[in-house]
Order: sequence, then structure tokens, then C-alpha cells
Amino acid sequence: MAYNPNKELKKYYGIAEVAEQFNVAESLLRYWEKEFSNIKPKKSGRGVRQYTKEDIEEVRLVYNLLKVRGMKIAAAKQVLTKNRKAASDASQIIDRLQSIRSELQEISRELGEL
Repeated sequence: MAYNPNKELKKYYGIAEVAEQFNVAESLLRYWEKEFSNIKPKKSGRGVRQYTKEDIEEVRLVYNLLKVRGMKIAAAKQVLTKNRKAASDASQIIDRLQSIRSELQEISRELGEL
């Protein structure tokens, strides 16, 4: 399941919901929190993580650098330090292109059924 940036977001998401959005394990999100200071969800009194829209955008950025572009953690940290804006823009472009590709594949399937 691919991340859909156009999906209506509620105020807070739990770690399980965020992990499902990106098709990654919850443990990977907790690991990324330790490695990337920009990922810092709010924690309730019992330590339950609550991700806001901004937190999810930070996860999306890290996800695109590591999973989509195949960078190592050190390289991703360097990109975020040196040029966060360019990395964010590239990430948004990749998400949009993936969305367009899905739409085109659906149109192709529908035309094939005619």
C-alpha cells in the first residue's frame, strides 16, 4: 500500500496506523525516531506515540530517502542536513508520479476490459 499524500488526515495517528500507511514495521518507525531527530511524535503519559500530520510528513521524507531512493542512513542524514528543501521537493514529486502511474495503470486495465 503506497502512501497517499492527498488522504484526509485526522489530528493524531497511532504508530500502527503510520506503519500501515508506509507498509513498514512499527519497530522500524521507532528506530527511525532514534536515528532522525526530525521524527519526534508526541507521547502520551503512558508512552503511546501520537503522530501529527507534520510528523507523518517527516516520516514520508525519511521513507522516500531510505526506501524509495535506496540511501543509507548516513547519506540520508547528510541530505537532510545540507538540503532539506530539495529532498522534500523531490519526495513530493516522487509521490505525485507514483499516484499518476497508479491512475494510468487503472485506466489501462479499464481499457483492456472493453
